[in-house]
Amino acid sequence: MNFLSHFYFERNNPDENMVMGVVLPDFIKNAQKEDNIYPLKISHLFQSDPTQASILKGWEKHITVDKIFHSSEYFILHSNQLKQLILPSCENSPVKPFFLAHIGLELVLDHLLISQGQVNINAFYEKLGSANKEALKHFLHISSVKDSTVFFEFLNSFISSRYLFSYQKMENIAYALNRICMRLWDKPFTEAQLKQLTLELEIFKNDIQKDFLSIFIDIEKNLSNSR
Repeated sequence: MNFLSHFYFERNNPDENMVMGVVLPDFIKNAQKEDNIYPLKISHLFQSDPTQASILKGWEKHITVDKIFHSSEYFILHSNQLKQLILPSCENSPVKPFFLAHIGLELVLDHLLISQGQVNINAFYEKLGSANKEALKHFLHISSVKDSTVFFEFLNSFISSRYLFSYQKMENIAYALNRICMRLWDKPFTEAQLKQLTLELEIFKNDIQKDFLSIFIDIEKNLSNSR
């Protein structure tokens, strides 16, 4: 799941450090993809500091939610549905349709959460802005990130740019997908393909918007049952 989908489960959580932890795995992936960290394997090292323990709790929640989502019938069904829709856009493109469908489903879910008023983007950014950055720095250091300079440059830019507001428009979802694909492939899509992809994403959004919240409800039930 993407940033706002993870935030959905913490939308009423007053603990800004846990909210930071919930999106931290994706922040690490975006900022310093060469750093593969596994803080849950050394969880005992964070327990003496309540703030770092909150960050770790958020990290664990992220892993749990992603595991539930990616093994769900909803994910399997709708990522395959989107894959079939976007095949024309992927023609003569190096992008793998299953990869694009996976990420595309997650971004469309973020878009729907915004457009249907299920999450407050400002509240998300406020939580990130008020999280304890010194504790976060120590958390990363303990997790073997020797130099967190690049990470904090990414984090500060992410917060100040308010980029997620662009997810309100479907054409920006297509361009966000293009930017993600550019990390893996050179010139993944032409402008014409991006326009076509936008249309295909719009069709997909219209197909799932009536009951898209069902996956969030199912995950919340699953989380409650596992407590």
